[in-house]
Amino acid sequence: MHKLARFMGITLLVTGLAACDGKTDNKTAPTDKGTTATAAAPLQPISLLDGKLVFSLPQGMSDQSGKLGTQANNMHVYADKSGQKAVIVILGDNTPDSLDVLANRLEQQQRARDTNLQVVSNKAIQINGQTLQQFDSVINAAGQKAYSSIVLAKVANHLMTMQITVPADDQQQAQTNAQAIVNTLKLQ
Repeated sequence: MHKLARFMGITLLVTGLAACDGKTDNKTAPTDKGTTATAAAPLQPISLLDGKLVFSLPQGMSDQSGKLGTQANNMHVYADKSGQKAVIVILGDNTPDSLDVLANRLEQQQRARDTNLQVVSNKAIQINGQTLQQFDSVINAAGQKAYSSIVLAKVANHLMTMQITVPADDQQQAQTNAQAIVNTLKLQ
């Protein structure tokens, strides 16, 4: 439960960074238009747990783990320069709780923090023959909307939590961008 609470705190941090970037909609519009081109650009492969967890990020996202002031070696943060697009991967201790129970608990905690939470989906997905849980939602912070896709999995005796956060000005495009990252996920 402590790890889940810490994850929620990090989620709020990333959402806050995205909402408080100091840019107006006119300044971010060119970046948003470039998102489609980014999806076609080469992807950056990321490998964790000695290759047991592999995924790819769009160009423009880089490792920001050391910039959040944490020394924890089980948390990896990747973001673009604006901080509006981020992927956080936490490798926590394994738990006897099922992934759907954890996702439902996560949803309850998010609803307690954001009364305007819009749940898009909370479903089991299959990757490399393993069942994972994907929880997608639109979250609000400081009047800004962000699309959040959280994937929970048990990998190599770890509970893996991956959160993808992108601006939700265009929810359909945000969902497509987040799902493009999820689609690159490979587990061994």
